[in-house]
Amino acid sequence: MASTAQSHDPLHVFFFPFMSPGHLIPMIDIARLFASHGAKATILATPQNITRFQTILNRDQHANNDNNNIIDLLVLDFPYSEANLPENCENLDTLPSRNLSYNFTKAIMMLQPQAQQLVQQHQPDAIISDLNFPWTAEIARNCGIPRLVFHGTCCFSLCLNSCASQYKPHATVSSDTELFLVPGLPHPVYITMSQMPDRFFGNLGLHEFFEKFIEAERDTYGVVSNTFYEIEPEYVKHYEKLVGKKVWPVGPVSLFNTKALDIAERGNRASIDKDQVLTWLDSKKPNSVLYVCFGSLCNFSKSQLLEIGLGLESSKASFIWVIRDSYGDWFLPEGFEERVRDRALVIKGWAPQVLILNHSAVGGFMTHCGWNSVLESVTAGVPLITWPLFAEQFYNENFVLNRLGVGAEIGVKTGLAWGEEENIGVLVTRDRVEEVVTWLMGESEAVQGMRNRVSELSKLAMAAISKGGSSYVNMGLLIEDLLNLRRDRLSKSE
Repeated sequence: MASTAQSHDPLHVFFFPFMSPGHLIPMIDIARLFASHGAKATILATPQNITRFQTILNRDQHANNDNNNIIDLLVLDFPYSEANLPENCENLDTLPSRNLSYNFTKAIMMLQPQAQQLVQQHQPDAIISDLNFPWTAEIARNCGIPRLVFHGTCCFSLCLNSCASQYKPHATVSSDTELFLVPGLPHPVYITMSQMPDRFFGNLGLHEFFEKFIEAERDTYGVVSNTFYEIEPEYVKHYEKLVGKKVWPVGPVSLFNTKALDIAERGNRASIDKDQVLTWLDSKKPNSVLYVCFGSLCNFSKSQLLEIGLGLESSKASFIWVIRDSYGDWFLPEGFEERVRDRALVIKGWAPQVLILNHSAVGGFMTHCGWNSVLESVTAGVPLITWPLFAEQFYNENFVLNRLGVGAEIGVKTGLAWGEEENIGVLVTRDRVEEVVTWLMGESEAVQGMRNRVSELSKLAMAAISKGGSSYVNMGLLIEDLLNLRRDRLSKSE
């Protein structure tokens, strides 16, 4: 591709965020970060996904009328009918059934021709792509520009994945729950087969797509990561060594959001007014409220939701419980909302998570251990109750418990199979929920030590994204590196 870029033009980067909240949200923040550093960012997304972040981008543009903060949007038409998907099913959190995950991935693969045409038309200097778009590697290669990958998780979990794939230590164990050591890591790490992501066992029918992800990694220039160096220095270095590529930690990217409205609408428009949430939190004592949220893709069985509710009630702690609006009211114990009315807030739908976690009243977070949630909790200085469900969430739990020491485990030893929740039933009883919540929200010496550790990590996170901090510097180095690649490319074409 003959580039029309000039050496003095701003760096122009195309962003391909994956259609899942845990990947989409941080990628949009990364694009905004690039723009704030003087680069031009172009985000490619489908119409339904664009509605989730359009308002925030509009505010960015309005606040930067001098055009030093340039973010463009390009629309990708999602191929519903070709992939046999329901109309407007453009994000994993709108997928009505696990059985359609193959169709959804098929639709993702069918976006390549549109994307190729847009890259050729606009001629960006680089592509930053979610790993779930392996075809961006081919586009970048065809167009002679670098492709960087975004995984959406921490370097610890990426290292664990890589070493488990390389050494296959699970091949010698006799049961799903037998602990085994994963070789090749900076520290001894023990896991079980039941805690490994589904992709190791190929039971989603997506093996062919995972193979394409691995192949695309070989054609990737480097890795952009929503983490910060100080939280996992050994694993940032080790991941660079494992993949033989540069890794740029530029997070925590949630901290780029400083306005209350941006924080409240990050990822989607909240289903409850932010002022209502803040007024409720203002009425509570510091560190007295437990925030309970299991992400946007989790489905619990009715029986498990009942146990969670009754356990929270018995704990006597104040809490905010975020549940999917698709549940309706059927899961609540009889008389539950009346009994906990003075100390509980139940939010059905999307919640302003970062806004809640950063309120002084919040003293704990019961979470599925998605990396965004872990990082947002640590950044806010809030210890966690870990309840991993699927994907790499058990790896993130391992990091929280054994490397950071800022969490208490609920005790699940195996994850939920998406779509099989009702068959699995109850994994954690109300008594266990009550026990762990009561302990974390207490004032023991062990809990205070945990609070002190997470508070120190919060300070390190703030320092990392501040001017002169590690993530701030890494962003500048990344942009300079990509500009140097462009200069080399232009000089060769002359």
